[in-house]
Amino acid sequence: MDNQITKPEILIQRIVLWTLAILLAVPLGFFGVQLVQASDPYVKSVLSLTGNPVQGHAIFQINCAGCHGLEADGRVGPSLQAVSKHKSRYGLIHQVISGETPPMPKFQPSPQEMADLLNYLESL
Repeated sequence: MDNQITKPEILIQRIVLWTLAILLAVPLGFFGVQLVQASDPYVKSVLSLTGNPVQGHAIFQINCAGCHGLEADGRVGPSLQAVSKHKSRYGLIHQVISGETPPMPKFQPSPQEMADLLNYLESL
């Protein structure tokens, strides 16, 4: 009796189907994560506001410059120059508020302060 798994046509079909499934799953997973992240009430509130980069710079000087440098060029913490090219808006917000990257403390500014800080970080 022939084993259908070893037939080249069946094997090629399965490889093609698995490849298509993976190619569809990756973007769907990415958009699913984005949707979940954007549904966070704090994030929604921050992203609905217009930030003031001057205020954001002042918030940065008070809370962040001790580690990231006066001009966000790095010191104890990494340089934040062009950080918005490497992290999404959600990623930046999450980095600030999560405290998941020790020694960076958990920091929960008001939505307006976070919008201001975000606008400043995006201007770097």
